[in-house]
This record gives sequence, structure tokens and C-alpha cells, in this order.
Amino acid sequence: MDGNGRWAQERRLPRTSGHREGTKRVKEIVKAAAELGIKAITFFAFSTENWNRPQREIDILMRYLSNFLEREIKELDKNNIRFMVIGRKESLTRYIQEKIRKAEEKTQNNTGLTVVLALNYGSRQEIVDAAKQFAGEVKEGKADLDSLDEVSFAKYLYTHKLPDPDLLIRTSAEMRISNFLLWQLSYAELYFPQKYWPDFKKADLEKAIKVYQKRERRFGKINVN
Repeated sequence: MDGNGRWAQERRLPRTSGHREGTKRVKEIVKAAAELGIKAITFFAFSTENWNRPQREIDILMRYLSNFLEREIKELDKNNIRFMVIGRKESLTRYIQEKIRKAEEKTQNNTGLTVVLALNYGSRQEIVDAAKQFAGEVKEGKADLDSLDEVSFAKYLYTHKLPDPDLLIRTSAEMRISNFLLWQLSYAELYFPQKYWPDFKKADLEKAIKVYQKRERRFGKINVN
């Protein structure tokens, strides 16, 4: 969800105004995704590198997160939407961790759209954590080193309960992955709209899906037609 700060600066507003408007887009896109029959959607909300931002901006982002967990989870649950968080949650405040735990437990049996927030998330860190977990199981005799393959390794990732993404959308025309779902995006289609995230609405999501539907996904094969 890129471009919140630049959206605000172009309007001579504080960067935090962009984050507040960006939160509104999350709610709109979640609703749109559910209506479109999407199975799972992941929002890259806060990276491990975002801790390097000014403390005031971090504090406001965490306040928005807390408010989201306080106000929106009931609505998600009402609409049969499952909520999950991926990332190093242990580095978040205990207050936020407890709100996340309650939100995940409250919605864990819902069968509609799965909404995932990537918080304190970095894909390289995720892969390292997965490798450490597997190595620990080998050391304890719970896993066999020679049995490891791509399928079994994926079970140690934060996303082991989720399908790999079909489509990555990064707003503001920045053409970078930025340490997001590096393993999982191996075969995903990439889409880079010009709009900043606060301007990305339901019609833009529908456009992105239409572009995706026109692409040919061969997974290394050739089209014989």
C-alpha cells in the first residue's frame, strides 16, 4: 500500500493524513474483495524496516492499527471474514499482540474472505525464521534433513495456512517487491498502478483483476495452441 506520505505531501498535509486516508481504502478494498469472491488478500501494513521512520509517525500508525483491531473486527466477523496477521508479532507491544490474538481467535472459523495484515514483516526474516525452525526440528529428531523440499519447507513460513498469491498490486508505480513475500510471489503476476494507495478504490481493484485475467500464466510451460 505505497504512496500514503506522498499523497499527503502533494496536498500539503501531514504524512499521517495519508495514512488515515489509506486506512479507509483498506476497508473499501476488503469489502470489494469479498464482493468479488476473492479467497484471500494480504495488506503489507508495516515492514521490519518501517521502525526506522520518525517515532511520531510510528506511534500514529500503531494507533490506527489499534483502532482497526478495536472497531473493524466485529464487522469482519459479521461478514464471515477471517482475520490473520503475519510477521514477527513478538516485537509489537503486548497490548497490540493481545488485540491481534483476540481478533484471530474471534474470526478463525469464518469461511469467507481471509484478510491478512503483514505487520513487522520482512520476507528475508521470514525465510530465516523458517530455516531456524526446520533446523531445530532436525536437531531434536523431529524432522529429516533429506526429506526437505519446496513443499515441506513452505510449511514453516508464516503463510503456511494460505495459498500463494496469484497477483501482487503495488500502488504509486514503484516497481519493487521491497522484501514482501519473496518465496510466495515466485509465480505471481505483478501489477504496478500509477495511483497512490489513498486513491486506489474498488474500480481500480476491478481493473487490476481484469488485467490479470488477460495474462497467460504458463509456469515454465509453452502454449501449444
